[in-house]
Amino acid sequence: MIRTEALDRLPVRTAVPALRRALDDRGVAVLCAPPGTGKTTLVPLVLAGLTGEGPVRRVVVAEPRRIAARAAARRMAWLLGERPGERVGFTVRGERVVGRDTVVEVVTTGVLLQRLQRDQELAGVDVVIIDECHERHLDADTVAAFLLDVREAIRPDLRLVAASATTDAEGWARLLGDAPVIEAEGVSHPVEVLWAPPARPVKPPHGMRVDPALLTHVAATVRRALGEREGDVLCFLPGVGEIGRVAGQLAGVDAEVLQVHGRAPAAVQDAVLAGSFGGRRVVLATSVAESSLTVPGVRVVVDSGLAREPRTDHARGLSALTTVRASQAAGRQRAGRAGREAPGAVYRCWDQAEDGRLARFPSPEIKVADLAAFALQAACWGDPDASSLALLDPPPAGAMGAAREVLEAIGAVDGGGRVTERGARMSRLGLHPRLARALLDGAREAGARRAAEVVALLSEEPPREYGDDLAAALRTARRGQDGYAARWKQEVRRLSGQVEGVGSGGAHSDDAVVGLVAALAFPERVARARGDGAFLMASGTGAELREASRLRSAPWLAVAVADRPSHAASARVRLAAVVDEPTALLAAGHLRVRGEEVRWVDGEVVARSVDRLGAVELAVRPLRQPDPELVRGALVEGLRREGLGLLRWTRDSEQFRLRLAFLHRVLGAPWPDVSDEALLAETGAWLEPELSRARRRSDLGRIDAGQALRRLLPWATGEAARLDELAPERIEVPSGSRIRVEYGGEQPVLAVKLQELFGMGETPRVAGVPVLVHLLSPAGRPAAVTADLASFWQEGYKAVRAELRGRYPKHPWPEDPATVPATRFTSARLKRS
Repeated sequence: MIRTEALDRLPVRTAVPALRRALDDRGVAVLCAPPGTGKTTLVPLVLAGLTGEGPVRRVVVAEPRRIAARAAARRMAWLLGERPGERVGFTVRGERVVGRDTVVEVVTTGVLLQRLQRDQELAGVDVVIIDECHERHLDADTVAAFLLDVREAIRPDLRLVAASATTDAEGWARLLGDAPVIEAEGVSHPVEVLWAPPARPVKPPHGMRVDPALLTHVAATVRRALGEREGDVLCFLPGVGEIGRVAGQLAGVDAEVLQVHGRAPAAVQDAVLAGSFGGRRVVLATSVAESSLTVPGVRVVVDSGLAREPRTDHARGLSALTTVRASQAAGRQRAGRAGREAPGAVYRCWDQAEDGRLARFPSPEIKVADLAAFALQAACWGDPDASSLALLDPPPAGAMGAAREVLEAIGAVDGGGRVTERGARMSRLGLHPRLARALLDGAREAGARRAAEVVALLSEEPPREYGDDLAAALRTARRGQDGYAARWKQEVRRLSGQVEGVGSGGAHSDDAVVGLVAALAFPERVARARGDGAFLMASGTGAELREASRLRSAPWLAVAVADRPSHAASARVRLAAVVDEPTALLAAGHLRVRGEEVRWVDGEVVARSVDRLGAVELAVRPLRQPDPELVRGALVEGLRREGLGLLRWTRDSEQFRLRLAFLHRVLGAPWPDVSDEALLAETGAWLEPELSRARRRSDLGRIDAGQALRRLLPWATGEAARLDELAPERIEVPSGSRIRVEYGGEQPVLAVKLQELFGMGETPRVAGVPVLVHLLSPAGRPAAVTADLASFWQEGYKAVRAELRGRYPKHPWPEDPATVPATRFTSARLKRS
């Protein structure tokens, strides 16, 4: 029996007529409705015609998370007075609850991606709703792009709704072809904001690590909220580990403590969403509770201010979730949970002054995540570089290039980026391409069941209490009775069915199978021991095990999970398996390179014949007659690293370089650029043939840099002959002395004793630029600086004369320096001469 009263209370009902008109007229719409208004539950029922309005249509609702998909289906079924699987059902990875009469199906965006790859027409589907699209999950962005392709090419009748919990809908409206934006008013109550920063500074998060002091403070703030406010408390934390630690610190509170996250058992999720049956509750949740779920009874929110986002270090082959400061938009969403049913309060565990410095919105996943799975989806769709897909943000070129390399290495795409038959099969497994490769190849080597067991461990990282030894974690999962073990066993059954009959299993031990499959999944992370718990991965990144790890004595590891804090030189291994060298070579064979290697190492040319697996050297021997071109390249690398000071520079050659630099700056071409960057880029133009004859560092030290630079003079135009005219090395002054010009500054400098310039009325110029005259005392100390000699004689000379003539009485200090001859001698010597 339909619960009409409950349906009528949902605020989004007022926006439904406008939404239906938009879909009738345009086929696309953006629906903005705050959490709790019924956009996830009422709208699909209305569009499907299950509330008695309009014809019956088949509606697919795409949710970003499994927990949200299950909850939405159960809520809609309850509103219809039914159980899930009748007219409303759901499909998530490993679980499908639908029936013959199902009209509304709630799926995860990942499931919908798989369905679109199998059936681009979505035969039988009339409307697709992409829910929580503001969260910018990569699967949701990809689904939207594929659906727009489908609408344009083969299904113009397919209706598409992008549903958002925020009013930031302009981008989605543009993406959908200037789709109408329908806004629904929410029923929100005032929420008081209380700033509750820790009393002492806490360390900022890095990697997966959160300062325990902050978690202790969050637990204390929950206790404070229970004492100061009525109603249930919803506390936001970044991940499962932090939820568990705060739950432990809340032992003994006068409330039921519940934990909500994607890994929580279905019974716990149902209990949280069903509401309280008398006593107070504390719900510890990840960001899944920001907008996808409604938690009844909440009057207080405690916000840790942290969230988890994916990050990928393409250079090191590391990708993982990392802890970040939650955005301002996330903070608003979280706070709004306290005002859903009545006035409430939010305790923010950071200082108010910090709030304005937070990012406005979460980072779109396409900008920060590993794009291998996306690139494979795009290749299967027929658009390998994703250039034709309608995306709010284009994928970064570097990330797509790294993804293409991974897909080529595992045989998922060919050299042109086109999907192979093997790649198409990988895409259907519902796994990251790396794990798909490990499942297919691992099943062939070790049998379907055991390969599936390891891949299931890798697809959802085991709890920390399982330890860092992947083989030991496998044994724990096999005998475990916890929620993780139950989910793992379900995933093993699913994956085993995907590769049933592939391989026989052989005589491999469990430990050998675990190592092989992990190495197949992450070949760049096979690592050889360097001693004392340190390893070098094939990617070139160092890796370290914790002191208590039983893996420290292993000669080789396959690293499954690692993170690298920003301040650390090496990654920390969180999960790995022991492998031997043959297994490492089998899994990472595409990284093996044999050849001559001539490099600049520790200040010298080193020539070797090397057999390496990525960065790991397997065998090395000296090379007696290295390729001269390789030697030259190593010498140039040495010049780049240590500078042109490796060459022989005299004072004259350094001054010559400064003269050329001055002319290039003042006159430009044809006078050459002699900066380090320019000279290193054009070594062939000035360092040959000496550079090609050199074999070691000492040979570089014998190259006269000044003579080499003369090759860059503009001989062909004849301008080279004017070098001494335009930038003379010395200038003759009235005393007859030839004074060196220093060219190192913005202006050339002429440092000369003041008496030697008597009679010189104008400032000397070089290449049209007046020199900066440093006038020196008879003892050679600075007395004045001028770029205008005429002005100095008229105004500055009197002051200098008054100050210095008593100190240097033996030297001439005429009142009018224009009337006496210039000299570098004393007055007495002048008289004698």
